[in-house]
Amino acid sequence: MFVFGFEGSDLTAEIFGRLRRLDLGGIVLAGANYVDSTGLAQMAGEAAVIARDEGHVPPWVLTIQEGGDLNSFPDLPPSTAPADLASVGEARAQAADAARTLRGLGVTGLLGPAVDVGLETGSALGARVFSDDPEQVARFAGASVRAYRKGRLFTSAAHFPGLGAADQSTEEGPASVGLGPDELRERDLLPFVAAVKAGVPAVVLSHALYPINDFTAPASLSREVVTDLLRDELGFEGAAITDDLADPAITTSYSIPDAAIAALRAGADMVFISGPAGDQQAAYAAMLGAVRSGEIPRSRLDEAVERILVAKERYGLIP
Repeated sequence: MFVFGFEGSDLTAEIFGRLRRLDLGGIVLAGANYVDSTGLAQMAGEAAVIARDEGHVPPWVLTIQEGGDLNSFPDLPPSTAPADLASVGEARAQAADAARTLRGLGVTGLLGPAVDVGLETGSALGARVFSDDPEQVARFAGASVRAYRKGRLFTSAAHFPGLGAADQSTEEGPASVGLGPDELRERDLLPFVAAVKAGVPAVVLSHALYPINDFTAPASLSREVVTDLLRDELGFEGAAITDDLADPAITTSYSIPDAAIAALRAGADMVFISGPAGDQQAAYAAMLGAVRSGEIPRSRLDEAVERILVAKERYGLIP
């Protein structure tokens, strides 16, 4: 249920020792971990070898590769940022190229694509936004997800229930989206509906605040968003992954262990923590304690793990 980032750019990185001790759900290879495609393939391959040797379920090897300057791996596809794509067809072609290349190097999934709808006046997400037209973004979402599915690359549509209208990026601090439930349905939810229809296996949960729960908690920690809206209303049955719990939108108000527990209780299935390692271990210990004490019901744990295992089986990580 844990997705961890890490420091290091070769096989001496400490994450590989933790992969031997812990049955982690996934690791994230970011720009700071990347030297070249050869090193990337070695690290991805090592994660798979360790899982086999230790009898663990293979972890996702994930990255954020949104195109152009937004890529963790700058010399690998897709070559164009969403805002600079000329058409949905170009988006489809770039996704197919990225899936082929990344799977060939042992990367098994993406924290993306971003399917947020921008504003006519611009968006805090900048070039990550394909368009300010919800219908256009919905077509982009459907085409991208289908291309990645065909290429057997796991994807997670971001950032539910929509971050394009936020007053700032959640990577910079607490953010708000002032769209009520009806406005979200007419605008920001349309691309997620299209992604679900296209078979997207996961979504990334936004850390912004929304009127749907009176701005009381980030969407990633909100049962009203994760369970009531995503599960019950949209009927989504795949995995729900938090955005990075180390982002300032979370850490200004919550400890990372408390946020991890709140996310699971809200209905999230996996929690992403980029680092540092001490916060990751603290969250792991807190989650274990919460399950043992009954604060998190065992049924909630089983539900989350089942979704993760189903996705890994469908994408070939589990024979």
